[in-house]
Amino acid sequence: MPGLDKKLFQLIISRIDGEKISLSSYAEHAVELVRKGIGGFIVFGGEKDEIKNFIAKLQSISEIPLFIASDIERGVGQQIDGATSFPGQMAVAAAIDRHDFESVKLLGDAIRAIAIESIDIGINMPLVPVLDVNRNPDNPIICTRAFSDNPEIVAWYGKMYIRTLENTGLISCAKHFPGHGDTAIDSHISLPVISKSFRELNDTDLFPFIEAIKTNVSSIMTGHIRVPAIDDLPASLSKKVITGLLRTGLGFEGLVLTDALNMHALKEFKNVPSTCINAGVDVLLHPADAGSVVKELKHAVASGEMKEEKIDAAVERILQYKARIKSIQKVQPDYHANKKLSDTISGRSVTLVKNKPDFHSLKIVQNISLVFSADESKHDLSVLKTFIPGSINIKAYKGETLREVLIVALFTKIAAWEGSSGIRDEEINIIRDIIKKSRHSIVISFGSPYVLRHFMEAGALIAAYDTTLQAQSSVVKCLRGEAVFQGRLPVDLNGSL
Repeated sequence: MPGLDKKLFQLIISRIDGEKISLSSYAEHAVELVRKGIGGFIVFGGEKDEIKNFIAKLQSISEIPLFIASDIERGVGQQIDGATSFPGQMAVAAAIDRHDFESVKLLGDAIRAIAIESIDIGINMPLVPVLDVNRNPDNPIICTRAFSDNPEIVAWYGKMYIRTLENTGLISCAKHFPGHGDTAIDSHISLPVISKSFRELNDTDLFPFIEAIKTNVSSIMTGHIRVPAIDDLPASLSKKVITGLLRTGLGFEGLVLTDALNMHALKEFKNVPSTCINAGVDVLLHPADAGSVVKELKHAVASGEMKEEKIDAAVERILQYKARIKSIQKVQPDYHANKKLSDTISGRSVTLVKNKPDFHSLKIVQNISLVFSADESKHDLSVLKTFIPGSINIKAYKGETLREVLIVALFTKIAAWEGSSGIRDEEINIIRDIIKKSRHSIVISFGSPYVLRHFMEAGALIAAYDTTLQAQSSVVKCLRGEAVFQGRLPVDLNGSL
Protein backbone atom coordinates (compact mmCIF):
# COMPACT_ATOMS: atom_id res chain seq x y z
CA MET A 1 0.00 0.00 0.00
CA PRO A 2 1.51 3.42 -0.96
CA GLY A 3 2.14 6.27 1.54
CA LEU A 4 -0.67 8.54 2.75
CA ASP A 5 -0.18 11.30 0.13
CA LYS A 6 -0.20 8.84 -2.76
CA LYS A 7 -3.20 7.04 -1.30
CA LEU A 8 -5.10 10.32 -1.11
CA PHE A 9 -4.18 11.29 -4.68
CA GLN A 10 -5.31 7.81 -5.74
CA LEU A 11 -8.86 8.73 -4.65
CA ILE A 12 -9.03 11.60 -7.16
CA ILE A 13 -9.91 11.76 -10.85
CA SER A 14 -8.81 15.19 -12.10
CA ARG A 15 -9.73 17.01 -15.31
CA ILE A 16 -7.86 17.11 -18.61
CA ASP A 17 -8.87 19.63 -21.27
CA GLY A 18 -7.76 18.06 -24.53
CA GLU A 19 -7.42 21.44 -26.24
CA LYS A 20 -4.77 22.52 -23.71
CA ILE A 21 -2.39 19.55 -23.74
CA SER A 22 -0.23 21.17 -26.45
CA LEU A 23 0.69 23.85 -23.88
CA SER A 24 3.85 22.66 -22.16
CA SER A 25 2.93 24.11 -18.75
CA TYR A 26 -0.47 22.41 -18.84
CA ALA A 27 0.99 19.06 -19.90
CA GLU A 28 3.71 19.30 -17.22
CA HIS A 29 1.05 19.88 -14.55
CA ALA A 30 -0.74 16.67 -15.60
CA VAL A 31 2.58 14.77 -15.50
CA GLU A 32 3.26 16.17 -12.02
CA LEU A 33 -0.14 14.92 -10.81
CA VAL A 34 0.73 11.47 -12.15
CA ARG A 35 4.03 11.50 -10.26
CA LYS A 36 2.12 12.42 -7.09
CA GLY A 37 -0.10 9.35 -7.57
CA ILE A 38 -3.31 10.81 -9.07
CA GLY A 39 -5.98 8.16 -9.55
CA GLY A 40 -6.84 9.24 -13.06
CA PHE A 41 -8.28 11.89 -15.34
CA ILE A 42 -11.62 12.77 -16.88
CA VAL A 43 -11.12 13.87 -20.48
CA PHE A 44 -12.95 16.77 -22.10
CA GLY A 45 -12.22 17.66 -25.71
CA GLY A 46 -9.12 17.26 -27.81
CA GLU A 47 -8.12 15.75 -31.13
CA LYS A 48 -8.14 11.96 -31.46
CA ASP A 49 -4.47 11.19 -32.13
CA GLU A 50 -3.13 13.97 -29.91
CA ILE A 51 -5.17 12.94 -26.85
CA LYS A 52 -4.47 9.25 -27.53
CA ASN A 53 -0.69 9.88 -27.47
CA PHE A 54 -0.94 12.06 -24.36
CA ILE A 55 -2.93 9.44 -22.44
CA ALA A 56 -0.42 6.77 -23.46
CA LYS A 57 2.42 8.99 -22.19
CA LEU A 58 0.69 9.52 -18.83
CA GLN A 59 0.01 5.78 -18.47
CA SER A 60 3.65 4.98 -19.25
CA ILE A 61 4.97 7.09 -16.37
CA SER A 62 2.30 6.14 -13.82
CA GLU A 63 3.27 3.52 -11.21
CA ILE A 64 -0.38 2.44 -10.96
CA PRO A 65 -2.66 2.32 -14.05
CA LEU A 66 -4.73 5.49 -14.42
CA PHE A 67 -8.49 5.59 -14.68
CA ILE A 68 -9.23 7.54 -17.86
CA ALA A 69 -12.87 8.56 -17.65
CA SER A 70 -15.03 10.51 -20.08
CA ASP A 71 -18.68 11.48 -20.51
CA ILE A 72 -19.32 9.69 -23.80
CA GLU A 73 -23.08 9.07 -23.60
CA ARG A 74 -23.26 10.03 -27.29
CA GLY A 75 -20.16 8.14 -28.34
CA VAL A 76 -16.49 9.10 -28.13
CA GLY A 77 -17.13 11.86 -30.67
CA GLN A 78 -19.12 13.68 -27.99
CA GLN A 79 -15.75 14.62 -26.48
CA ILE A 80 -12.99 13.82 -28.97
CA ASP A 81 -12.62 15.33 -32.46
CA GLY A 82 -12.16 12.64 -35.09
CA ALA A 83 -14.08 9.97 -33.18
CA THR A 84 -17.67 8.93 -33.95
CA SER A 85 -20.68 10.73 -32.49
CA PHE A 86 -23.77 8.62 -31.86
CA PRO A 87 -27.36 9.67 -31.08
CA GLY A 88 -28.18 10.20 -27.40
CA GLN A 89 -29.79 7.63 -25.12
CA MET A 90 -33.43 8.65 -25.70
CA ALA A 91 -32.85 8.56 -29.47
CA VAL A 92 -31.37 5.07 -29.05
CA ALA A 93 -34.48 3.91 -27.15
CA ALA A 94 -36.67 5.37 -29.92
CA ALA A 95 -34.64 3.62 -32.62
CA ILE A 96 -34.07 0.18 -31.14
CA ASP A 97 -36.95 -2.26 -30.76
CA ARG A 98 -35.93 -4.46 -27.82
CA HIS A 99 -38.31 -7.18 -29.03
CA ASP A 100 -36.66 -7.47 -32.45
CA PHE A 101 -33.47 -9.56 -32.81
CA GLU A 102 -31.95 -7.52 -35.69
CA SER A 103 -32.67 -4.26 -33.90
CA VAL A 104 -31.05 -5.50 -30.68
CA LYS A 105 -28.03 -6.69 -32.67
CA LEU A 106 -27.71 -3.18 -34.13
CA LEU A 107 -27.61 -1.75 -30.61
CA GLY A 108 -24.96 -4.26 -29.54
CA ASP A 109 -22.86 -3.37 -32.58
CA ALA A 110 -23.14 0.35 -31.77
CA ILE A 111 -22.11 -0.08 -28.13
CA ARG A 112 -19.18 -2.29 -29.17
CA ALA A 113 -18.13 0.40 -31.66
CA ILE A 114 -18.14 2.99 -28.86
CA ALA A 115 -16.15 0.61 -26.65
CA ILE A 116 -13.52 -0.07 -29.35
CA GLU A 117 -13.06 3.66 -30.03
CA SER A 118 -12.76 4.30 -26.27
CA ILE A 119 -10.09 1.63 -25.88
CA ASP A 120 -8.18 2.89 -28.93
CA ILE A 121 -7.94 6.39 -27.46
CA GLY A 122 -7.17 5.12 -23.95
CA ILE A 123 -10.50 5.73 -22.20
CA ASN A 124 -11.05 2.82 -19.80
CA MET A 125 -13.90 4.25 -17.71
CA PRO A 126 -16.73 5.47 -19.98
CA LEU A 127 -19.20 7.28 -17.72
CA VAL A 128 -22.23 5.49 -19.14
CA PRO A 129 -25.04 4.53 -19.00
CA VAL A 130 -27.38 7.18 -17.59
CA LEU A 131 -29.96 5.20 -15.58
CA ASP A 132 -32.12 8.13 -14.51
CA VAL A 133 -35.84 7.65 -15.19
CA ASN A 134 -36.96 10.97 -16.66
CA ARG A 135 -40.28 11.64 -14.95
CA ASN A 136 -40.19 15.45 -15.09
CA PRO A 137 -40.89 16.92 -18.56
CA ASP A 138 -39.04 20.11 -17.56
CA ASN A 139 -35.87 18.31 -16.44
CA PRO A 140 -33.08 20.60 -17.70
CA ILE A 141 -30.13 18.22 -17.31
CA ILE A 142 -31.38 14.63 -17.85
CA CYS A 143 -34.30 14.68 -20.36
CA THR A 144 -32.97 13.10 -23.60
CA ARG A 145 -29.91 11.77 -21.76
CA ALA A 146 -32.34 9.24 -20.23
CA PHE A 147 -33.58 6.26 -22.21
CA SER A 148 -37.18 6.69 -21.07
CA ASP A 149 -39.65 7.66 -18.34
CA ASN A 150 -40.33 3.95 -17.79
CA PRO A 151 -38.01 2.24 -15.27
CA GLU A 152 -38.22 -1.16 -16.97
CA ILE A 153 -37.23 0.31 -20.34
CA VAL A 154 -34.38 2.29 -18.76
CA ALA A 155 -33.16 -0.87 -16.99
CA TRP A 156 -33.24 -2.97 -20.19
CA TYR A 157 -31.16 -0.54 -22.26
CA GLY A 158 -28.87 0.10 -19.30
CA LYS A 159 -28.13 -3.61 -18.99
CA MET A 160 -27.30 -3.81 -22.70
CA TYR A 161 -24.72 -1.04 -22.31
CA ILE A 162 -23.26 -2.50 -19.11
CA ARG A 163 -22.91 -6.07 -20.45
CA THR A 164 -21.35 -4.93 -23.72
CA LEU A 165 -18.90 -2.47 -22.15
CA GLU A 166 -17.89 -4.88 -19.38
CA ASN A 167 -17.33 -7.68 -21.91
CA THR A 168 -14.62 -5.54 -23.55
CA GLY A 169 -12.93 -5.03 -20.16
CA LEU A 170 -14.09 -1.43 -19.71
CA ILE A 171 -15.37 -0.10 -16.39
CA SER A 172 -18.99 0.91 -16.98
CA CYS A 173 -20.60 3.53 -14.75
CA ALA A 174 -24.32 3.74 -13.90
CA LYS A 175 -25.44 7.25 -12.99
CA HIS A 176 -26.82 9.31 -11.15
CA PHE A 177 -27.74 7.31 -8.02
CA PRO A 178 -30.34 7.28 -6.48
CA GLY A 179 -32.00 8.90 -9.55
CA HIS A 180 -31.85 12.41 -11.06
CA GLY A 181 -34.84 12.04 -13.36
CA ASP A 182 -37.59 13.75 -11.37
CA THR A 183 -36.35 17.30 -10.96
CA ALA A 184 -36.62 20.60 -12.83
CA ILE A 185 -33.27 21.86 -11.46
CA ASP A 186 -29.80 21.36 -12.96
CA SER A 187 -27.43 20.20 -10.21
CA HIS A 188 -24.59 22.03 -11.97
CA ILE A 189 -26.36 25.23 -10.89
CA SER A 190 -28.04 24.40 -7.56
CA LEU A 191 -29.11 21.46 -5.39
CA PRO A 192 -32.23 19.61 -6.62
CA VAL A 193 -34.59 18.06 -4.07
CA ILE A 194 -36.41 14.81 -4.92
CA SER A 195 -39.59 14.94 -2.82
CA LYS A 196 -40.74 11.34 -3.08
CA SER A 197 -41.59 8.67 -0.56
CA PHE A 198 -39.05 5.87 -0.33
CA ARG A 199 -41.62 3.51 -1.84
CA GLU A 200 -42.02 5.74 -4.91
CA LEU A 201 -38.24 6.01 -5.20
CA ASN A 202 -37.86 2.24 -4.91
CA ASP A 203 -40.57 1.50 -7.50
CA THR A 204 -39.25 3.95 -10.09
CA ASP A 205 -35.80 5.49 -9.68
CA LEU A 206 -33.94 2.69 -7.91
CA PHE A 207 -35.15 -0.12 -10.19
CA PRO A 208 -32.62 0.44 -13.03
CA PHE A 209 -29.76 0.62 -10.51
CA ILE A 210 -30.88 -2.61 -8.85
CA GLU A 211 -30.86 -4.29 -12.27
CA ALA A 212 -27.46 -2.76 -13.06
CA ILE A 213 -26.00 -4.23 -9.86
CA LYS A 214 -27.38 -7.65 -10.85
CA THR A 215 -25.64 -7.17 -14.21
CA ASN A 216 -22.30 -6.58 -12.43
CA VAL A 217 -21.85 -2.90 -13.25
CA SER A 218 -18.34 -1.92 -12.10
CA SER A 219 -19.10 1.57 -10.82
CA ILE A 220 -21.99 3.78 -9.79
CA MET A 221 -21.94 7.57 -9.77
CA THR A 222 -23.88 9.38 -7.05
CA GLY A 223 -25.95 12.43 -7.96
CA HIS A 224 -25.72 15.79 -6.24
CA ILE A 225 -29.39 15.55 -5.26
CA ARG A 226 -31.15 15.64 -1.92
CA VAL A 227 -33.72 12.94 -1.19
CA PRO A 228 -35.38 13.79 2.15
CA ALA A 229 -37.04 10.36 2.32
CA ILE A 230 -33.52 8.99 2.90
CA ASP A 231 -31.41 11.87 4.25
CA ASP A 232 -31.22 15.67 4.37
CA LEU A 233 -27.66 15.57 3.02
CA PRO A 234 -27.07 15.38 -0.75
CA ALA A 235 -26.61 11.78 -1.93
CA SER A 236 -22.88 12.30 -2.65
CA LEU A 237 -22.32 13.27 1.00
CA SER A 238 -24.77 10.85 2.58
CA LYS A 239 -23.68 7.78 4.52
CA LYS A 240 -27.33 6.72 4.61
CA VAL A 241 -27.49 6.77 0.80
CA ILE A 242 -24.06 5.27 0.01
CA THR A 243 -23.22 2.93 2.89
CA GLY A 244 -26.77 2.34 4.08
CA LEU A 245 -28.78 2.04 0.86
CA LEU A 246 -26.28 1.34 -1.94
CA ARG A 247 -23.76 -0.85 -0.13
CA THR A 248 -25.77 -2.58 2.61
CA GLY A 249 -29.31 -2.37 1.22
CA LEU A 250 -28.60 -3.16 -2.44
CA GLY A 251 -25.39 -5.13 -1.94
CA PHE A 252 -23.22 -3.10 -4.33
CA GLU A 253 -19.54 -3.99 -3.98
CA GLY A 254 -18.10 -2.01 -6.90
CA LEU A 255 -16.66 1.50 -7.10
CA VAL A 256 -18.67 4.49 -5.94
CA LEU A 257 -17.86 7.79 -7.69
CA THR A 258 -19.16 11.23 -6.90
CA ASP A 259 -20.55 13.38 -9.67
CA ALA A 260 -18.20 16.26 -10.56
CA LEU A 261 -17.20 18.11 -7.37
CA ASN A 262 -16.91 21.44 -9.19
CA MET A 263 -20.70 21.59 -9.58
CA HIS A 264 -22.58 24.28 -7.67
CA ALA A 265 -25.05 21.90 -6.01
CA LEU A 266 -22.53 21.37 -3.18
CA LYS A 267 -21.26 24.95 -2.84
CA GLU A 268 -23.02 25.52 0.51
CA PHE A 269 -21.39 22.47 2.15
CA LYS A 270 -18.06 22.37 3.98
CA ASN A 271 -15.46 19.58 4.07
CA VAL A 272 -17.02 17.98 0.98
CA PRO A 273 -14.16 15.54 0.08
CA SER A 274 -13.79 14.09 3.59
CA THR A 275 -17.58 13.89 4.03
CA CYS A 276 -17.81 11.96 0.76
CA ILE A 277 -15.12 9.46 1.79
CA ASN A 278 -16.69 9.03 5.23
CA ALA A 279 -20.02 8.37 3.53
CA GLY A 280 -18.50 5.47 1.58
CA VAL A 281 -17.32 7.07 -1.68
CA ASP A 282 -14.22 5.60 -3.36
CA VAL A 283 -13.49 8.14 -6.09
CA LEU A 284 -13.72 11.94 -5.93
CA LEU A 285 -14.47 13.05 -9.49
CA HIS A 286 -13.38 16.35 -11.00
CA PRO A 287 -12.62 18.57 -7.99
CA ALA A 288 -11.50 22.10 -8.85
CA ASP A 289 -7.98 21.41 -7.53
CA ALA A 290 -6.57 17.99 -6.62
CA GLY A 291 -3.79 19.39 -4.43
CA SER A 292 -6.24 21.31 -2.25
CA VAL A 293 -8.37 18.17 -1.82
CA VAL A 294 -5.34 16.16 -0.64
CA LYS A 295 -4.44 18.88 1.90
CA GLU A 296 -8.00 18.86 3.23
CA LEU A 297 -8.08 15.06 3.47
CA LYS A 298 -4.71 15.00 5.29
CA HIS A 299 -6.08 17.49 7.80
CA ALA A 300 -9.18 15.33 8.27
CA VAL A 301 -6.98 12.29 9.01
CA ALA A 302 -4.75 14.27 11.39
CA SER A 303 -7.76 15.68 13.28
CA GLY A 304 -9.44 12.30 13.54
CA GLU A 305 -12.43 13.37 11.41
CA MET A 306 -11.57 10.62 8.94
CA LYS A 307 -9.94 7.29 9.71
CA GLU A 308 -7.12 6.06 7.47
CA GLU A 309 -8.92 2.69 7.33
CA LYS A 310 -11.62 4.41 5.24
CA ILE A 311 -8.98 5.54 2.77
CA ASP A 312 -7.36 2.10 2.70
CA ALA A 313 -10.69 0.42 1.94
CA ALA A 314 -11.33 2.81 -0.97
CA VAL A 315 -7.78 2.44 -2.36
CA GLU A 316 -7.99 -1.35 -2.11
CA ARG A 317 -11.19 -1.34 -4.14
CA ILE A 318 -9.67 1.08 -6.67
CA LEU A 319 -6.59 -1.13 -7.12
CA GLN A 320 -8.81 -4.19 -7.57
CA TYR A 321 -10.54 -2.56 -10.55
CA LYS A 322 -7.30 -1.10 -11.91
CA ALA A 323 -5.88 -4.60 -12.12
CA ARG A 324 -8.37 -5.16 -14.97
CA ILE A 325 -7.17 -2.23 -17.07
CA LYS A 326 -3.94 -3.96 -18.14
CA SER A 327 -5.84 -6.82 -19.77
CA ILE A 328 -8.02 -4.67 -22.06
CA GLN A 329 -7.46 -5.78 -25.65
CA LYS A 330 -7.11 -3.13 -28.37
CA VAL A 331 -8.87 -3.50 -31.71
CA GLN A 332 -8.49 -1.05 -34.59
CA PRO A 333 -11.73 0.96 -34.91
CA ASP A 334 -13.53 1.08 -38.27
CA TYR A 335 -14.60 4.72 -38.23
CA HIS A 336 -16.35 4.51 -41.60
CA ALA A 337 -18.50 1.55 -40.44
CA ASN A 338 -19.16 3.29 -37.12
CA LYS A 339 -20.42 6.41 -38.90
CA LYS A 340 -22.83 4.24 -40.91
CA LEU A 341 -24.02 2.57 -37.68
CA SER A 342 -24.63 5.97 -36.12
CA ASP A 343 -26.53 7.21 -39.19
CA THR A 344 -28.70 4.07 -39.18
CA ILE A 345 -29.68 4.56 -35.54
CA SER A 346 -30.35 8.25 -36.12
CA GLY A 347 -32.60 7.44 -39.10
CA ARG A 348 -34.52 4.81 -37.17
CA SER A 349 -35.06 7.13 -34.20
CA VAL A 350 -37.18 9.79 -35.97
CA THR A 351 -40.67 9.44 -34.50
CA LEU A 352 -43.99 10.49 -36.04
CA VAL A 353 -45.80 11.30 -32.79
CA LYS A 354 -49.00 12.54 -34.44
CA ASN A 355 -50.21 12.52 -38.03
CA LYS A 356 -53.30 13.77 -39.83
CA PRO A 357 -54.32 11.78 -42.92
CA ASP A 358 -53.40 14.68 -45.23
CA PHE A 359 -49.71 14.68 -44.25
CA HIS A 360 -47.61 13.17 -47.04
CA SER A 361 -43.97 13.55 -48.03
CA LEU A 362 -42.94 17.13 -48.77
CA LYS A 363 -41.34 17.38 -52.18
CA ILE A 364 -42.50 20.84 -53.34
CA VAL A 365 -40.48 23.01 -50.94
CA GLN A 366 -41.77 26.23 -52.57
CA ASN A 367 -45.05 25.62 -50.71
CA ILE A 368 -43.31 25.38 -47.29
CA SER A 369 -42.55 28.03 -44.69
CA LEU A 370 -39.97 27.16 -42.01
CA VAL A 371 -40.24 28.91 -38.67
CA PHE A 372 -37.71 27.89 -36.05
CA SER A 373 -36.97 28.45 -32.38
CA ALA A 374 -33.23 28.19 -31.81
CA ASP A 375 -30.23 30.08 -30.51
CA GLU A 376 -28.15 30.08 -33.69
CA SER A 377 -24.96 30.68 -31.71
CA LYS A 378 -25.46 27.17 -30.22
CA HIS A 379 -27.21 25.29 -33.02
CA ASP A 380 -26.19 24.78 -36.64
CA LEU A 381 -29.41 24.67 -38.71
CA SER A 382 -27.69 24.44 -42.08
CA VAL A 383 -29.22 21.10 -43.16
CA LEU A 384 -32.77 22.22 -42.40
CA LYS A 385 -32.23 25.64 -43.96
CA THR A 386 -30.80 24.07 -47.12
CA PHE A 387 -33.91 21.86 -47.41
CA ILE A 388 -36.30 24.83 -46.95
CA PRO A 389 -34.84 28.17 -48.09
CA GLY A 390 -36.18 31.38 -46.58
CA SER A 391 -36.59 30.42 -42.94
CA ILE A 392 -37.73 32.74 -40.13
CA ASN A 393 -36.49 32.77 -36.53
CA ILE A 394 -39.55 32.97 -34.27
CA LYS A 395 -37.95 35.96 -32.54
CA ALA A 396 -38.03 37.86 -35.86
CA TYR A 397 -41.59 36.83 -36.88
CA LYS A 398 -43.78 39.92 -37.39
CA GLY A 399 -47.03 38.34 -38.54
CA GLU A 400 -45.99 37.75 -42.15
CA THR A 401 -48.22 35.61 -44.37
CA LEU A 402 -46.85 32.09 -44.49
CA ARG A 403 -47.07 29.47 -47.24
CA GLU A 404 -49.49 26.57 -47.52
CA VAL A 405 -47.43 24.20 -45.35
CA LEU A 406 -45.93 25.42 -42.09
CA ILE A 407 -42.97 23.61 -40.51
CA VAL A 408 -42.01 24.71 -37.01
CA ALA A 409 -38.60 23.43 -35.86
CA LEU A 410 -37.85 23.60 -32.12
CA PHE A 411 -34.23 23.23 -30.98
CA THR A 412 -33.68 22.58 -27.27
CA LYS A 413 -30.29 21.88 -25.74
CA ILE A 414 -29.75 19.46 -22.84
CA ALA A 415 -26.38 20.42 -21.37
CA ALA A 416 -24.68 21.31 -18.13
CA TRP A 417 -25.24 24.88 -16.90
CA GLU A 418 -28.01 25.59 -19.46
CA GLY A 419 -30.76 25.57 -16.80
CA SER A 420 -33.65 24.82 -19.18
CA SER A 421 -34.78 22.16 -21.65
CA GLY A 422 -37.92 23.89 -22.93
CA ILE A 423 -39.01 26.99 -24.83
CA ARG A 424 -40.39 30.25 -23.51
CA ASP A 425 -44.14 30.83 -23.00
CA GLU A 426 -43.99 33.82 -25.33
CA GLU A 427 -42.71 31.64 -28.17
CA ILE A 428 -45.27 28.91 -27.41
CA ASN A 429 -48.08 31.44 -27.81
CA ILE A 430 -46.74 32.80 -31.12
CA ILE A 431 -46.34 29.28 -32.51
CA ARG A 432 -49.85 28.30 -31.44
CA ASP A 433 -51.21 31.38 -33.17
CA ILE A 434 -49.48 30.67 -36.50
CA ILE A 435 -50.53 26.99 -36.34
CA LYS A 436 -54.18 28.13 -36.12
CA LYS A 437 -53.70 30.30 -39.22
CA SER A 438 -52.00 27.56 -41.23
CA ARG A 439 -53.70 25.10 -43.54
CA HIS A 440 -51.12 22.36 -42.87
CA SER A 441 -48.72 22.44 -39.92
CA ILE A 442 -45.86 20.20 -38.79
CA VAL A 443 -43.99 20.74 -35.54
CA ILE A 444 -40.59 19.07 -35.20
CA SER A 445 -38.68 18.82 -31.93
CA PHE A 446 -34.91 18.60 -32.20
CA GLY A 447 -34.05 17.82 -28.58
CA SER A 448 -36.65 17.44 -25.84
CA PRO A 449 -39.77 15.64 -27.15
CA TYR A 450 -41.73 17.15 -24.26
CA VAL A 451 -42.02 20.52 -26.02
CA LEU A 452 -44.40 18.85 -28.50
CA ARG A 453 -47.05 18.62 -25.76
CA HIS A 454 -47.69 22.35 -26.22
CA PHE A 455 -48.76 21.92 -29.86
CA MET A 456 -51.19 19.01 -29.97
CA GLU A 457 -53.38 21.04 -32.35
CA ALA A 458 -50.74 20.81 -35.12
CA GLY A 459 -51.40 18.49 -38.05
CA ALA A 460 -48.25 16.47 -37.44
CA LEU A 461 -45.74 16.18 -34.60
CA ILE A 462 -42.24 14.75 -35.09
CA ALA A 463 -39.62 13.95 -32.43
CA ALA A 464 -35.92 13.80 -33.35
CA TYR A 465 -34.29 13.88 -29.83
CA ASP A 466 -30.99 15.45 -30.98
CA THR A 467 -30.09 18.86 -32.42
CA THR A 468 -27.26 17.64 -34.64
CA LEU A 469 -26.87 17.93 -38.41
CA GLN A 470 -27.20 14.15 -38.46
CA ALA A 471 -30.63 14.37 -36.78
CA GLN A 472 -31.68 17.11 -39.19
CA SER A 473 -30.63 14.97 -42.18
CA SER A 474 -32.61 12.01 -40.80
CA VAL A 475 -35.74 14.16 -40.46
CA VAL A 476 -35.35 15.69 -43.91
CA LYS A 477 -35.14 12.21 -45.48
CA CYS A 478 -38.42 11.27 -43.77
CA LEU A 479 -40.09 14.52 -44.87
CA ARG A 480 -39.03 13.95 -48.47
CA GLY A 481 -40.35 10.40 -48.41
CA GLU A 482 -36.85 8.95 -48.89
CA ALA A 483 -37.12 7.13 -45.55
CA VAL A 484 -40.02 5.99 -43.37
CA PHE A 485 -40.70 7.04 -39.80
CA GLN A 486 -39.58 4.10 -37.65
CA GLY A 487 -39.08 5.59 -34.17
CA ARG A 488 -41.22 4.82 -31.11
CA LEU A 489 -41.77 7.51 -28.49
CA PRO A 490 -39.93 6.40 -25.29
CA VAL A 491 -41.86 8.83 -23.05
CA ASP A 492 -45.52 9.56 -22.33
CA LEU A 493 -46.39 13.03 -23.62
CA ASN A 494 -50.04 12.74 -22.61
CA GLY A 495 -49.06 12.24 -18.99
CA SER A 496 -46.92 15.39 -19.25
CA LEU A 497 -49.79 17.70 -20.20
